[in-house]
Amino acid sequence: MNTATIANRAVPRLLAGLSYYGPASLDEHDRQHGQPPAVGPRFIDVVEASGLTGRGGAGFPTGRKMRIVASARGSKVVVANGCEGEPASSKDRLLLTMLPHLVLDGLVAAAMAVGAKESYLCVHDHETALLDSLNDAVAGRGDPVRIQVTGVPGRYVASEQSSLVQYLNGGPAKPTFAPPRPQERGVRRLPTLVNNVETLAHLALIVRYGDRWFRSAGLPAAPGTMLVTVNGAVCRPGVHEIELGTSVGNVVMRAGGPAEPPQALLIGGYFGAWLPADVAWPLRMTHAALKAAGGALGAGMVIALPESSCLLAETARVVRYLANEGAGQCGPCIFGLPALADAMADLAYHGGRGRALSQLAMLIPLVEGRGACKHPDGVTQLIRSALRVAAEDARRHDQTGPCRGIIREPLLPLPGED
Repeated sequence: MNTATIANRAVPRLLAGLSYYGPASLDEHDRQHGQPPAVGPRFIDVVEASGLTGRGGAGFPTGRKMRIVASARGSKVVVANGCEGEPASSKDRLLLTMLPHLVLDGLVAAAMAVGAKESYLCVHDHETALLDSLNDAVAGRGDPVRIQVTGVPGRYVASEQSSLVQYLNGGPAKPTFAPPRPQERGVRRLPTLVNNVETLAHLALIVRYGDRWFRSAGLPAAPGTMLVTVNGAVCRPGVHEIELGTSVGNVVMRAGGPAEPPQALLIGGYFGAWLPADVAWPLRMTHAALKAAGGALGAGMVIALPESSCLLAETARVVRYLANEGAGQCGPCIFGLPALADAMADLAYHGGRGRALSQLAMLIPLVEGRGACKHPDGVTQLIRSALRVAAEDARRHDQTGPCRGIIREPLLPLPGED
C-alpha cells in the first residue's frame, strides 16, 4: 500500500503497516508512510486543530498539553508512556513490538515541537525482550533528540504519569500529589510532556498528513481513530483500530461477535465500568457517550462477559488484584481497598451472610475521593458499576448464597494467570 492510499483511508491508519511476521524495520516503516517532515513549534497549531486527545485514558487535549510545555522557558523533557499497566489492554505493546518506529517518530515530533532535546520511552522492566528491541530500534535511527529507553517496575500504579516522573527522578514509581503537574514541573523539575505511546503514534501520522486528514475519521466532537482491545467471550479477541463514534456492538462484531450470549460488557478496563449488554451495544465509543451512560472509554477496552459467568465473582477478583497494586501511601489504599476486596469476596463467594452489601455501602464513601491519587476512586467506580448492573444477583448472593457462575473458569485477565 502506498502513502497516498493510506492518506485517503479512514482505517487502518496506525495499523496500516502491521505485519504478522515481525516488527516493521525502519526501511519498511519509511516505505509505508514516507519520511516525516521537519517539525517546529507551529506543529502544535496543527495538533490543536486536529482535535487529538490522549489515548492513555484521561482524554486530555494533546495540543493543549504540548502548548503548556512549549510555553515554558528553558529545557524541557518528553516522556513516552508505554507502561501498559492495565492487564486487559494490549494495544500499546502491539505498537511497541510491531510498529516501534511509528511511536518513535511521534516521540521525536513531540519533542521538536515543544523544544525538548531529551526524551524517555518507558516500558515495564520485566519485558526484557521488548526493552532490547526498542533499544535496537532507537540505535538505528540517528534522531536529533536523545531517546533513553527505560524500564519501570511492573505495577498497576507505576504507569500513572506522576509515577513515571517520580521514578525518573530517582524515587519510587508511585503517584504524587498534583499540582504541580508534570507539564509544569516534572523530570528534574523541568516542564515535562508525558504522552501515551498510541497518542504519539497518532502524532507521527498527523505530522505527515495534517489535521484535516485526521478529522476525516471519527466524529466532529471526537475525531480520529483509536485502538481498542477486545477480550472476553468473543470469537476473535485482539486489538482493533476503529473510528471514534463506532458503536460498541460494532466493535464486538469486528472481534467475530460474542462467543456466548453476553450479559454485560466491561468498557474502559479495570478503572472503567460494567454496562448491561443491551445498554452498551448501541453506545458510541466516545468519552461523552459512555460517560452519559455511566461508563468510561478509558484506554480503549471492551470485555464481553457471558451469561454463564458471575459478574460479582469476576469483579471481586479484579478488586483483590487492584487492592494489592495500590501505592500504599495513604489510608484508602492501605486499609480501604483491602476491606473492599474482603467485602466483595464475601458477597461473591460466601453469600455475604446478609451483611456484604451493607458493608460495601458503608466502605465506598469512606474510600472515594480521599486517596492521594485516583487509584482508590477507580476501584470504587468498578464496584459501583458491578453492584448497579448485577443488582438482583447481588441481593441473591447476599441473602441466599453464590450463583453457579462462580464455578466457571475466570475470564478477566490478571497478571500471572494464563
